[in-house]
Amino acid sequence: MRLTVEIWRQAGPEAPGAFEAHQIDGVDPHLSVLELLDALNEQLIDSGHEPFAFESDCREGICGACGVTVDGDVHGPEDNVPSCHQRLVHYADGSTVRIEPMRSAAFPVLRDLIVDRGGLDDVIRAGGHVAVDAGTAPDADAIPIPTLTAEESLDFAACIGCGACVAACPNGAAHLFAGAKLTHLAMLPIPSQERTRRARAMVTELEDLFGPCSLYGECERACPAGIPLTAIAAVNHERFLAGIRRQL
Repeated sequence: MRLTVEIWRQAGPEAPGAFEAHQIDGVDPHLSVLELLDALNEQLIDSGHEPFAFESDCREGICGACGVTVDGDVHGPEDNVPSCHQRLVHYADGSTVRIEPMRSAAFPVLRDLIVDRGGLDDVIRAGGHVAVDAGTAPDADAIPIPTLTAEESLDFAACIGCGACVAACPNGAAHLFAGAKLTHLAMLPIPSQERTRRARAMVTELEDLFGPCSLYGECERACPAGIPLTAIAAVNHERFLAGIRRQL
């Protein structure tokens, strides 16, 4: 099929940007959005023009690098699916597809479809890690963890840090992302030893860099890892517990 692709072109963070329209023939409807960009870039290179810059890595939906906005939808028209798995079967022959970077004040455009998502890294650096000296490797059964607890923790650990929740949120909030990290680590015995310090540090960084959460719920629909809205509640829950421990 034939598609008209309107793609955001921007030379740098301070440069003005605009959409460029290109036509692509012979498009297989089973191609992904990223494969469509590959085909367009090959066409541009062959004709001596500059290709569009965009990010991708694994193309298996687990790295979080490939996020773009397609026709106003973060990642694309399918809910809870990353950009690399969004297929063109939703478009008819002759359709126009508009592709642009993830839009959020917290994600400045670096070039074309690439944005700076370093704010998410700052939240992780603040406390989304384990710094406990655990000594030598313990036996596998030395610290029992109930199966359901382990499974639920892993469900929250599935967050790939793509930033879709931030781009989908009208406020540019990252509470789904931060809540997933806080919940995942709070449920496990060794990481939970730093629970208070982690909550204070991560929530402070979260509020400095991102917008407030107003419970719109758009983040849950956009999240390719299927992180539930209960992760948002964990932000205030962990903050509350950290405040109580400070007073004790």
